[in-house]
Amino acid sequence: MGGEGAIATGRRRVAGYRPLPGVPDEMLDKNGQVRPLWRNLVAHLDALSDEDLTRDLARADRYLLDSGVFYRQYGEGQSTERPWPLSHIPVLLAEDDWARIGRALTQRADLLEAVMADLYGPNELVASGRLPATLVAGNPEWLRPMVGIKPRGGHFLHFLAFELGRGPDGQWWVLADRTQAPSGAGYALENRVAISRAYSELYPDGNVHRLAGFFRDFRDALQAQSRERDGRVAILTPGPMNETYYEHAYIARYLGFTLLEGDDLGVSNDRLMVRTVQGMRQVDVLWRRLDGQYADPLELNPASRIGTPGMVAALRSGAVAMVNSLGSGVLETRALMAFLPQLAPDLVGAPLAMPNIATWWCGTETARAAVRSSPRRMVLADALTTHPPFDPADDLTRAVTLSPQELDRRLSRQGGDLVAQEAVTLSTTPALVEGKLVPRPMTLRVYLARTADGWAVMPGGFARIGSASEASAVAMQKGGAAADVWVVGRDPVPVITLARQAGSADKRQAAGGLPARAADNLFWLGRYAERAEGIVRLMRAYHTRMAEAGAAGAPLLAGFDPLLRQMGIDTPDPIPQKLLDNLAAAIGSASSVRDRFSPDAWSALHDIDRSARRMARTVSPGDDAARALSALLRKLAGISGLVHENMYRFVGWRFLTIGRLHERAMGMAALLAVLCDPDAPEGALDLAIEVGDSVLTHRRRFALNASRASVIDLLVLDPLNPRALRHQIDGLREQVDMLPAANDHGALSPLARDALRLHTDLATAEPETLTTEALWALRGRIASLSDVLTTTYFH
Repeated sequence: MGGEGAIATGRRRVAGYRPLPGVPDEMLDKNGQVRPLWRNLVAHLDALSDEDLTRDLARADRYLLDSGVFYRQYGEGQSTERPWPLSHIPVLLAEDDWARIGRALTQRADLLEAVMADLYGPNELVASGRLPATLVAGNPEWLRPMVGIKPRGGHFLHFLAFELGRGPDGQWWVLADRTQAPSGAGYALENRVAISRAYSELYPDGNVHRLAGFFRDFRDALQAQSRERDGRVAILTPGPMNETYYEHAYIARYLGFTLLEGDDLGVSNDRLMVRTVQGMRQVDVLWRRLDGQYADPLELNPASRIGTPGMVAALRSGAVAMVNSLGSGVLETRALMAFLPQLAPDLVGAPLAMPNIATWWCGTETARAAVRSSPRRMVLADALTTHPPFDPADDLTRAVTLSPQELDRRLSRQGGDLVAQEAVTLSTTPALVEGKLVPRPMTLRVYLARTADGWAVMPGGFARIGSASEASAVAMQKGGAAADVWVVGRDPVPVITLARQAGSADKRQAAGGLPARAADNLFWLGRYAERAEGIVRLMRAYHTRMAEAGAAGAPLLAGFDPLLRQMGIDTPDPIPQKLLDNLAAAIGSASSVRDRFSPDAWSALHDIDRSARRMARTVSPGDDAARALSALLRKLAGISGLVHENMYRFVGWRFLTIGRLHERAMGMAALLAVLCDPDAPEGALDLAIEVGDSVLTHRRRFALNASRASVIDLLVLDPLNPRALRHQIDGLREQVDMLPAANDHGALSPLARDALRLHTDLATAEPETLTTEALWALRGRIASLSDVLTTTYFH
């Protein structure tokens, strides 16, 4: 793709492309010619018809939709899951240019490490006057309890991101340092997969550097920090309501790490432990994705509800290594950038290889005078602002126009509370809008990770693309989009995977260790999915009878009422609200275990939810509803196959299966208690067989009209019928016996004892003993298993 030998292009798609006056463009040079690096991509776009281009780009969108890639957007007191806003045109950079960027940012990473080490160590920078004391001591991100705590392994910083912009002179500037808990690396991976599908004919031979090696080396570096034989590497997330939670789950799944929330953890004897269904297990390395001050309500922010009391004590003891160290958010302070150029020669032995955006801390008269007299457009802000809410890609491109009098008044009144930064004009890159290439402002986010060989630079990243031609809406929360970044070489690049390099140590993470919260969500995911299926089966039977019998079927339809009330359904609508609620609850449970739930199953679950909500607006009672509900039933069967046939048989699968069996058993007991009651209307027994999906089996086994004894025998006592109550209890007992500590050298846990008693009683029952009252009592015993399970494993 890159190089002087790239093919020529007719420029059909760039014919109307016009860079903004005085603004550099990534694709076109100052003479309006396509840069050599971009020629193959432009030629590829030119060769496609509008229909072919739409088809190719739709592959990328379909991948993101099917994978459930989302970004949580906040506004007006609400948050919504927004589909990932992909810009379909990648940003291209030559490998030589990228190497220069990498060297400059590696130097900057070392500088930030040195500053961090001093701020939480000897504090010589403040003592010598090279940093103002107010910018440190008054900063909410400078965490005093962390002073004097040396990180295990010797380094404070392990994973960084830098926000870059290219200015009018073509030079890259650093707009912001991301040192707290940098986001976006997982989205960069998803961008790459999506865009490679859109450009499947161009990408494989395009000499584009792969991303997997960067993550492989960082994974290996984290695992190498683990000291304990059964130590774990985990990712700490604020939870599903965080704006980038999808990325946390994706990275955990991609790298094979455990995803944890603050409530999953506890501290015992200064060791960080995770609550698992096997008991407390040690966490040895923690990659945190929440802001530092919220990590420990005991020593840091007491208002935090997402942290772990005692976390600081565990770090102080050296029992856990953290990425990045608590307190690293102080390095994101906007005003600190004003001092980095002066600190660099002393701390890293050379001037900054890549400059900051011009920044002045207004705490001295000299700085205030410089700001007053500067011809540059300025952005004034709180000197201690960090991210969030500071977003340089948005703030620095929106000039604040102040009169000289207002500027002087604010500088005189606030002084050291202010920082002034030059308002920038960003370079543009092509974006596809309504089939045409148009210039849009761009910032580049570059990631660095500490590995066994020092800092590694991700060969790519992601670019944030503005939503309009003016450089004022690059921020993702304000409508911006994300583009893949291709680092293009002159020669073919090797295909890299997550597999370990030859000769490297093969260290396996400790097995097991399912967090109790994850087990709880898997159990309820199984219950909600099965409950939704039960509702669909019942409503299909209802509307089938309505279509077949009309008014004559009123007595039998009335017989549904106790079952509908049991399920919380007020009216027999074709798609009752209770079904939609259960599907939403299933999605909620699945959201909390995204790192353990397959993308195919996630996509199928959302597809069912969308279909059900669409049907709720369109289908009518009777035959139309019965056909629609049959379609939903087939979709639910597809999820069951994906989860129960493809899911690895680890302990999490057992909890999910127990949830499904438990819910089906409860539903079947209630169904038969109502429809096999001696006072049930005529046709109720046939209805029970239909809802129990056993019509053909009943005909083959009994060759007679349904009787109460035959229905009880088939749907309660037959262990070979997958819909029978006995089959569910057999499965429950089998799965319970396989749970941790269920059978400790013959000593049964309370849950295992209750399951055994229930199984024994049902296995020795006779149809005539299973009266209506006995069936309701059986349902109550099944329900109580959930309480015992919760007490045993989830608390």
